[in-house]
Amino acid sequence: MASSLSSKQFLGSATSNALGSANSGFRKLSSPPAQISFRRKPGKFEVQAAGSTFGNYFRVTTYGESHGGGVGCVVDGVPPRLPLSEEDLQVDLDRRRPGQSRITTPRKETDTCKIISGVAEGMTTGSPIAVNVPNTDQRGHDYSEMSKAYRPSHADATYDFKYGVRSVQGGGRSSARETIGRVAAGAIAKKILKKFAGTEVLAYVSQVHKVVLPEGIIDNDTLTLEQIESNIVRCPDPEYAEKMIAAIDAVRVKGDSVGGAVTCIVRNAPRGLGSPVFDKLEAELAKAALSLPATKGFEFGSGFAGTFMTGSEHNDEFYMNEHGKIRTKTNRSGGIQGGISNGETIYMRIGFKPTSTITKKQHTVTRNKEDTELIARGRHDPCVVPRAVPMVEAMVALVLVDQLMAQYAQCELFPINPALQEPMELPRLDEASV
Repeated sequence: MASSLSSKQFLGSATSNALGSANSGFRKLSSPPAQISFRRKPGKFEVQAAGSTFGNYFRVTTYGESHGGGVGCVVDGVPPRLPLSEEDLQVDLDRRRPGQSRITTPRKETDTCKIISGVAEGMTTGSPIAVNVPNTDQRGHDYSEMSKAYRPSHADATYDFKYGVRSVQGGGRSSARETIGRVAAGAIAKKILKKFAGTEVLAYVSQVHKVVLPEGIIDNDTLTLEQIESNIVRCPDPEYAEKMIAAIDAVRVKGDSVGGAVTCIVRNAPRGLGSPVFDKLEAELAKAALSLPATKGFEFGSGFAGTFMTGSEHNDEFYMNEHGKIRTKTNRSGGIQGGISNGETIYMRIGFKPTSTITKKQHTVTRNKEDTELIARGRHDPCVVPRAVPMVEAMVALVLVDQLMAQYAQCELFPINPALQEPMELPRLDEASV
């Protein structure tokens, strides 16, 4: 039986004896040993990579760094026979890419993707899909000061604390360029959801600094991608979009930054997604959203505002609609009850902090533990939320398609109970009707 071990020194050895004999020499190194976890199996060690893979059935591993040769992902578990092209992925990658407007980072990258495996003649084969995006506009010299001094509130210091080494240029894996792989994989997930169940995932900016979109001003039932993409800040209300852009411009010219919030909705989500106790749907969504760079908060449904209500005010009463389907009159539950989707629109809100890399002078310390001042250089977003919109959509879609596969495998292996359940899949048209 495999035993799980943690906080052991990793020396690349295959036996415990080798580990023991090498320890004395290893302690002489100036840096502390790396901390990893591994499982012991008869005759070998199995090292488990940490933090770069997401999902159980629809598994996504991202790779690459901000100033390396490229970034991308490997997606395992994609169903075969799904029509897929690079153009399907490029739409969302273009929404995420830098240099798209004056309120985003001026770094110029086309972020052109290439599918290098898992697709043949325009169809998925069921094997892992690898997607690569080259980095073409690196400027490593911009990070000379940051190689010596830590940026306040950035991952520079904690990466050093954890690993004892880091990629200085662009922040390495802590850079938002890592999310290219997520967005590419999310585009595949969104296509599966739409094709299989008619599910749509849409996100938009609902707050920039102190400019907050009023509750109820956006109709989640009729919201379109075109409305979201109609302006550079990705707020579907034109009046508030202008106020948000002005708020970003005001700090951008001063070398400062602001935060904000992204609201995400899921329409036509199948009922039954999520599992009780530890794998509740909202818990999975929260983990996914909070794994994005710069996130600081997550709420779904009524969120923290629900704490000010009584049960009679907060409860979503059921009713039978004209199609004989159970619905709720209100949706303070945010489309999830008991950790399981109920068929109503799922909606959530994710808070993002101000970008930590700014050109205003700040107090910090060097890697040599000396007090200093830092004026950071480089190209950075004055506000991350406009480009975070497709990132949020991607992470939500990855959770939903993973849960869809889990639900299908467990609860639709045998015929459903039509008195209580409904099929997750959209009705198929026969050839005559087509």
